[in-house]
Amino acid sequence: MSALFHLDRDQNAATLQKQIREQLVNAILGGYLPLDEPLPSSRSLAKSLNVARNTIVLVYDELSADGYLVSRERSGYFVDPSILKNRMDKEESAATEEEEAAATDNKVNWGNKLKIQIGNQPNPTNAHSWHRYPYPFVYGQLDSKLFPIESWRKCWRDAASVQAIRDWSSDRYDSDDPMLIEQIQKRILPNRGIQACKEEILITIGSQHSLYLLAQLLLDSQSRFGIEDPGYVSAGHIGRVFGAEIASLPVDDQGLIVSEQLDQCDAIYLTPSYQCPTTVTMPLERRKALMEKAEQKDLVIIEDDYEMEINYGSNPTPALKSLDTSDRVLYIGSLSKTLAPGLRMGFMVGPKALIQEARNLRQLMLRHPPLNNQRAVALFLAQGYHDALLRKLVRNFQERSEIMATALDKHMPGCYNQPSGGSSYWCRLPEVMDATELKNKAEERGLLIISGDSYRYSDRLPKNYIKLGFSAIDPDAIEPGIKILADLIEEMQGA
Repeated sequence: MSALFHLDRDQNAATLQKQIREQLVNAILGGYLPLDEPLPSSRSLAKSLNVARNTIVLVYDELSADGYLVSRERSGYFVDPSILKNRMDKEESAATEEEEAAATDNKVNWGNKLKIQIGNQPNPTNAHSWHRYPYPFVYGQLDSKLFPIESWRKCWRDAASVQAIRDWSSDRYDSDDPMLIEQIQKRILPNRGIQACKEEILITIGSQHSLYLLAQLLLDSQSRFGIEDPGYVSAGHIGRVFGAEIASLPVDDQGLIVSEQLDQCDAIYLTPSYQCPTTVTMPLERRKALMEKAEQKDLVIIEDDYEMEINYGSNPTPALKSLDTSDRVLYIGSLSKTLAPGLRMGFMVGPKALIQEARNLRQLMLRHPPLNNQRAVALFLAQGYHDALLRKLVRNFQERSEIMATALDKHMPGCYNQPSGGSSYWCRLPEVMDATELKNKAEERGLLIISGDSYRYSDRLPKNYIKLGFSAIDPDAIEPGIKILADLIEEMQGA
């Protein structure tokens, strides 16, 4: 406990008794002293601080009289629990103005120190506790029953073999697990129509990390960065961190609209496979038009191949990157959506020069993502478990999608366009509905939904849209949950 005290014995300093009292009060109010353990005896504390025992006795007596401490017979002095409750009410607090000043003097004003203040980014829904809700129509979470636990454990055991540990236990500085790079190159990218050499691939801690690296390399205060609206608004927030002007680009039932609004952009970010959040797929004709526009205006395109693997059709549209002949499409993908959101394993693909600079920047930040994780994922891919998981997810998600469509047709007809893949629906509510208010009321009834304002970067978009995810909810709960939601909407309309 003596470490809590810093006594100034200069003759011009406050008395030792006063210093001990102030510092003990700070420790009590700061919650640094346990409530169920006695304070040191006056004799032992006096010895450790090299002060007279009577000094400590007087301090303990004063603090006991002021309500900070309670004396228990034959046990000693304890912190009075009520003092911590009363601290929140200034009128009932026993702290003196002098003690309050001592607690705040000389502290750093971080509001003035910070050069950039990001602010809290709103979560689309109460994702951290979604397991507690009977109807979690959340997005980006995975039903744990779908995860191949035994296969994953086997890969982790293999990654912990003597030879594997020798491979990944040393610091690689800026390089990645060559086995994982090879698996992405030969298994993941060809399915999207992409051919890339190993020097054109970089492992990241999820697609968000990829986007941040690219924004830091490509954007500054002179840049104009275009994002889909509605879309993944974090892309806009990341662009603003580096001073870029953010251009809100409209979308329609074929994805990003290719128009003159792109002409002044230096770079754009888009999700053409399943547009976030509307779930529409950009057709091949528009992709070609976008590539022509990009070449005419020297645009850099960041393609987030959002839910790239979850396609219910037999002929998914190839990635935009597969049409790239001028090295202007930077492709980012993630394995988190299919493995586990908490794994945070992603990758980016681009020209060698760009990837090398991204590698250099990543080295300054974190060198490389943990190599033991990389090796486990590489083994999961190499041994065919990922392909088997994808087949299982596609079957399961297609079934859930059909259940969702049937439920919406029954209880909320005409509110959606059925997607060809992915794990969510984008639903239009009656014009008078405020989706944010609906989201709050739905939570009270055990439903977690995502209001459309989570995907609006500008104020020009309507407020009557919601996103309903089905990757985490039990299939048997989908129809009852939609029924509750429809009844709530009807109640709010009649109110």
